[in-house]
Amino acid sequence: MIQQNTYQIALIGGGLAGLSLAIQMSDAGYSCVLFEKNKYPFHKVCGEYISMESFDFIERLGLPLSEMNLPHINKLEVSSPKGKLLEHELCLGGFGISRFLLDEKLAELAIKKGVEIYQECKVNNVEFLNEEFTIETDKGIFTSTICIGAWGKRSNMDKKLNRNFIQANSEHNYVGIKYHIKCDFPSDLIQLHNFKNGYCGISKVENDVCCLCYLTDAENLKINNGNIKKMEEQVLMKNPYLKKIFEGSEFLFEEPVTISQIKIGARNAVDQHILMLGDTAGFIAPLSGNGMSIALRGSFLTHFLLKNFIEKKISRDELEKNYSTMWNKNFKSRVVFSKSLQKLLSNVSLTNFAISTLSKFPFLTKQIVNRTHGKPF
Repeated sequence: MIQQNTYQIALIGGGLAGLSLAIQMSDAGYSCVLFEKNKYPFHKVCGEYISMESFDFIERLGLPLSEMNLPHINKLEVSSPKGKLLEHELCLGGFGISRFLLDEKLAELAIKKGVEIYQECKVNNVEFLNEEFTIETDKGIFTSTICIGAWGKRSNMDKKLNRNFIQANSEHNYVGIKYHIKCDFPSDLIQLHNFKNGYCGISKVENDVCCLCYLTDAENLKINNGNIKKMEEQVLMKNPYLKKIFEGSEFLFEEPVTISQIKIGARNAVDQHILMLGDTAGFIAPLSGNGMSIALRGSFLTHFLLKNFIEKKISRDELEKNYSTMWNKNFKSRVVFSKSLQKLLSNVSLTNFAISTLSKFPFLTKQIVNRTHGKPF
């Protein structure tokens, strides 16, 4: 156990949102502590395609992406469960990089810039009293002026704080599953393959490896007795493109990386005075938005508000109101749209019809794709 320590900013969660905000605030001269329950580097369920809107921002943080020989992705193919294919050129496009590599490099950069990072450190409780947060962790008790929730899609902290979306039992639960694979796949292409109540993305990351990641309604896993391999055979491989990928690839993980009980949709941007960032504030369906760029852009916008608060230009009440307004203005409509699109695409017949229709009207496809990619920042 360590002695109690006090910081200006405490961040719970060391993914893209937490790390990028910590780097910016440390660059501005503020003391930051970050708690990550895992040890870097580690894999996490994520599509690992990042819109080019975030490229310059990541380089400004100090990570030289342009020197890392990463795949640049500018072509999209989307298939229906029956194998109808939609092809589209991505104007802005994106790049591929594994979270195993990206998070590790950002963590190294944060430490170099003075951020205190506690790895393998679970946060057990947060309390706010007298304008100060007390944070109880496996490695001691910390205090801070500001607390940022950046723990991602799901955490014990959501239950601890009794967040409203936890109580929404009527909402669909989803399961996310990821592999790294070796196969014959173009480095400039991302594919999204639909199946009953879910979809699977595949694209290149570093070292000629492909990320294969899919999201499925939990019911698909339940009816296959919790057996992932059986579900893939009985559900995913009904799509001929997925059948070819699963049967013709070398799978590099002994077991897939998984996450369960995912709920798509917006959540409170501020909860018990904690500012929620990235997936913690709202999980966007991967097919209709780029959650990693939302996390990065959110950190960029947030750091201006935090500086104003620390410099006493705004009160805490103003900080929280301004933060909620900022999040809703920039991200809420995209998250709500993604939830509606997710429901639509869970219907096999509608998905087959949509793919056939969009193939004939490329300008409609362009409009939809533009909603999933923001402008550079």
